[in-house]
Amino acid sequence: MSKKPDPVRPADDEARALGKRLMSEARHGALGVLIDGEPVVSRIAVATTPHGLITLISDLSQLTVALRAAPDASILLGEPGKGDPVAHPRITLQITAEFLEKSKDIADAYLALQPKASLYVGFTEFKFVALRPRSAYLNGGFGKE
Repeated sequence: MSKKPDPVRPADDEARALGKRLMSEARHGALGVLIDGEPVVSRIAVATTPHGLITLISDLSQLTVALRAAPDASILLGEPGKGDPVAHPRITLQITAEFLEKSKDIADAYLALQPKASLYVGFTEFKFVALRPRSAYLNGGFGKE
């Protein structure tokens, strides 16, 4: 009986470089949280800054309520591009959300990559949240896991 190869490969320099690229180039992602014990996924804007991977969300959002109640979540990053969406690389990060104090430094770093957020970054109900990775699953594209 032949043994099936393990589809999960150890992280090498090429995989680490791809993961870093996916994180640094990401401008949005799908954030998964638990709301009333049920999984919910929402698209959010993100920016990789000197403060880490951050997002800006409103206190009026269910995401904020969920992350304050249970800061462990996950986010999927990666652009599908043209053609078959599963042929393109993506990375899922298991994260811990950390609400940050607003500062000009954080706002400037975020707005450099998300300039449209300048419309609401100054509103008091919007908070910066660092998405601190704990672990990751990199999928290099179909047949490249």
